[in-house]
Amino acid sequence: MNNLFTFDQQFGKTIIGTDEAGRGPAAGGVFASAVCFPPRLLKRGLMRELSILNDSKKLTKKQRESIYDIILNETINSTVCIEVEEIEQINILNASLKAMKLACNNVVASFSPCEKVAKPDEGFIVLIDGNKLIKDFKHPQKFIIKGDGKSASIAAASVLAKVTRDRYMEELHEKFPQYNWAQNAGYLTAEHSKAIDKYGLTPHHRPSFLKKHFERQLNLF
Repeated sequence: MNNLFTFDQQFGKTIIGTDEAGRGPAAGGVFASAVCFPPRLLKRGLMRELSILNDSKKLTKKQRESIYDIILNETINSTVCIEVEEIEQINILNASLKAMKLACNNVVASFSPCEKVAKPDEGFIVLIDGNKLIKDFKHPQKFIIKGDGKSASIAAASVLAKVTRDRYMEELHEKFPQYNWAQNAGYLTAEHSKAIDKYGLTPHHRPSFLKKHFERQLNLF
């Protein structure tokens, strides 16, 4: 965990980390979170409270849940969802980057003068998990491959995005329990595929993600 914060500190600027959750599933929106750790909170010992912080995929659900509220309440952060209709219109990559852009802009807009962060004379930089930069983004940015395992800010964003999306899918599960989204989070598991064949699609499914599935079904005849 200390290495994650050391990674961010090397830039000598205020860091906003951003990551997404939900690029791969066949159902549900894509979420992106942006997180900034204000210096006053790091000095207060926040790092000790986040001793297990890491890439959300390397944490158990219980571990993610245990630090979710700390990140949510003790950092400057924002989480944005792009729903299925827009994903289908602009594609999943553009939807993911748009969610990141909106979340980062929300964090920048939330900066308070008393935080003493992101002033023009101090500067800040946005660190993006992955290998793509945000399009039409006016702020300094840098992509970090596998950044959710390197940067504390990106790791925190990955936790917020993952937990928020999982809870969202659990809510959708209550309306559509036959697809078991509470367990598969919308990913196209064998169980999910069979449910689609039996019950059809919902407004929360991503048709463009299911072309190969339906092509395989057609080839059976």
